[in-house]
Amino acid sequence: MFRDERGTSAIEFAILAPVMLLLLFGMIAYGIYFGASHSIQQIAADAARTALAGLTPAERSSLAAGYIKRNASGYAFIDPSELKLSVGDSSDDPDQFNVWITYDAHNLPIWNLFRGLPLPGETISRHSTIRIGGI
Repeated sequence: MFRDERGTSAIEFAILAPVMLLLLFGMIAYGIYFGASHSIQQIAADAARTALAGLTPAERSSLAAGYIKRNASGYAFIDPSELKLSVGDSSDDPDQFNVWITYDAHNLPIWNLFRGLPLPGETISRHSTIRIGGI
C-alpha cells in the first residue's frame, strides 16, 4: 500500500492549485489596476496637449474638459463618470499649464482579493504639465 503511487498527482494538484489560482488572479487584478493607472496618465497627457490650442486659461480649461468628455470612454478600464478634472495655469511658471485627474477606482476587481494583501489606494491621481507656446 505504501508503494502505490496512484493519485499522488491529484493530491499535489489539490495542494498547489489554490496557490496557483491566487497568483494568477492576483496578477490579472493588479494588471487591470496598472492598466487603469496608465490610462489615467495618458488621459491627463492627451488633455494637456489638446488644451495647448487655447489662447486663454478659460479656453484651455474648456478644451481639456471637452477632450475628456468626448474620449475618456475609449481608454481601457476607465469609467468616465468616476473621473474628476482640475486644470489651470501653473502658479510657479505662468508659461505652463497643468491638468490633474483623479479617478475613483473602487469598481476595479483588485479590491476583491484577500483583505490581508497590501493593496494600492482606491484613488488614482495623475497630472500632466505642458508648456504654453510650444517652447
